[in-house]
Amino acid sequence: IEGDIRDRAAVDRAVTGCDAIFHEAALGSVPRSVAEPVTSHDVNVNGTVNVLEAARQAGVKRVVFAASSSAYGDQPVSPKQEDMPVLPKSPYAASKVACEAYMRAYAGVFGMETFCLRYFNVFGPHQDPHGAYAAVIPAFVSKLLRGERPVVYGDGEQSRDFCYIENVCRANWLAATAPAKVCNGQVVNIACHRATSLNQILDQLGKLLACDVRADYQSPRAGDVKDSLADISRAKQTIGYEPVVYFEEGLTRAIDWYKANLG
Repeated sequence: IEGDIRDRAAVDRAVTGCDAIFHEAALGSVPRSVAEPVTSHDVNVNGTVNVLEAARQAGVKRVVFAASSSAYGDQPVSPKQEDMPVLPKSPYAASKVACEAYMRAYAGVFGMETFCLRYFNVFGPHQDPHGAYAAVIPAFVSKLLRGERPVVYGDGEQSRDFCYIENVCRANWLAATAPAKVCNGQVVNIACHRATSLNQILDQLGKLLACDVRADYQSPRAGDVKDSLADISRAKQTIGYEPVVYFEEGLTRAIDWYKANLG
């Protein structure tokens, strides 16, 4: 079913007969949320309430929600732990935090089994490199394969905890099959507990693509955080999560798809 999570009829059709829902739908991108905060809220928050209500009415037992590391904002403490206060720095981050609150509320009031996975920077094959809000790795690769200069906002020393898609898929399944007692709206980080800077990504891509990399460094963007590194011990303890693919291997795995599809 192709539809919009704000369309209740479409969501009702999608959840009929389901035991669990992986709620991955959202309007992503911090810069887009800064440009269009009302739309970001409407899709992410109102759309999530639609999903929860449809699930409740259909008797779906469990909802696993794609939360975001952006909830932590620019807190100086590293790595980020789930019991830190949330400090959203953008409308996108605020919308994701609001959705977490709804997950807890539906667990508390209606007894629905909900679980929030705070993804850090997910990457892998099939990411869209096009448009102003493309994820950073496919955006870099797409530029380099065309012989163009990749754009870096800031000095390139900002770092992220990049998480290959296979790790995220494993985490989703672990959350969907976890004991009911832990599915009470709680939040866990999903990442690798390793930080990689944008300059390190460009260096690695230069080696994998055998090209000279000269980035176009521009002013930092509003709402972006400087560094993001996850403590993943709670995910290990709660659902048995362990990363199996780290950044370098993930980029090597994805590079053939990037070459075939982003050039």
